[in-house]
Amino acid sequence: MAITIQIKDVMDRSVAAIDNGATVADAIKKMLQSGVWSLVVQKRGLPEGVVTERDILRRCIGKGLIPEKVKVEEVMTSPLITIGPNATIGEAMRMMIEKNVRRLFIVEGGKITGRITQTKLFESTLNVMTDLSSLATQL
Repeated sequence: MAITIQIKDVMDRSVAAIDNGATVADAIKKMLQSGVWSLVVQKRGLPEGVVTERDILRRCIGKGLIPEKVKVEEVMTSPLITIGPNATIGEAMRMMIEKNVRRLFIVEGGKITGRITQTKLFESTLNVMTDLSSLATQL
């Protein structure tokens, strides 16, 4: 018996975006206000990449650059790595490993509808394993 959990069942629907011309300082403020550590970077309303807390630390702060003067497009990661909502959590994990990323954005009908992080995938997998273990002890 195979157990399949799709991304749409565990994805986070809160996705925040920022314009590519905004500063890193603006991005940090938006991340804090939105309670997220990644922002979709948009150019003329279309997704162009992603800026994460790690991008900011490595490509701005770590290099001694001033967040108020550096544009988000200078530190973002591009292209945006996406996956469909019907993909399984196993497929998402595999893609994260292959692409060496910590988050994927879910695209449905040409629009970003959510995101999934390594942490959420780990939590979902752990929950399934715990539920299966409980079920096995009940049998």
